[in-house]
Amino acid sequence: MLDLSGLPASERIQWAVGEFGNGLILSTSFGVQAAVMLHLATRIAPRIPVVFIDTGFHFPETYRFADDLTKRLDLNLKVYGPLLSPAHYEARHGKRWEQGAEGLTAYNFDHKVEPMDRAVRELGATAWLAGLRRSQSSTRENLGFVQAQNKITKVHPILDWDNRAVHSYLTVNDLPYHPLWEQGYVSIGDWHSSAPIQPGQTEEETRFGGVKRECGLHELSGRGDFSI
Repeated sequence: MLDLSGLPASERIQWAVGEFGNGLILSTSFGVQAAVMLHLATRIAPRIPVVFIDTGFHFPETYRFADDLTKRLDLNLKVYGPLLSPAHYEARHGKRWEQGAEGLTAYNFDHKVEPMDRAVRELGATAWLAGLRRSQSSTRENLGFVQAQNKITKVHPILDWDNRAVHSYLTVNDLPYHPLWEQGYVSIGDWHSSAPIQPGQTEEETRFGGVKRECGLHELSGRGDFSI
């Protein structure tokens, strides 16, 4: 696979745009550092489709943050969600995120993997830009800048950035963190599986009450659960 390790993030994105053209999409969860990748990518490819998987269980602050960044950066936002509403899903299945590993796997597939799978098909995507960083989680330490995954290629332009680099980019470009950052959240997903960081915790331990378990779309798809 192509080695992009010696290039700055902007040139990695430029390479992806040149390589994949209209088949390139960008995913975002509108999390803590979302403004970095959104700004980086749209400076180079202003009309790139930006896929937001709306699980129906995001914090109110996340939806407002998404609205603000969409307007500010003029995002070509494409919102995809699960086939059932949160109320319908919970009535049918209960709180699957509280039903052990099997329930959590089913919840993640229904709310994250299947909607992203559908987005890729409907948008005709052949490559996917994502803002994963190795420093965020032990499950990301072995990721490459470019990885083939079934029928799609994933590109991680800021994979080698640390928190200092993220903060510097946000500051220089006058971009915001997610509003819950000020309340101690360093990883923000669904409201039922995110918590402020506590003394001695790592970022990945803030998910699911301190249990070291990745539940995000990227971690699921990285294990081969993404069917495209």
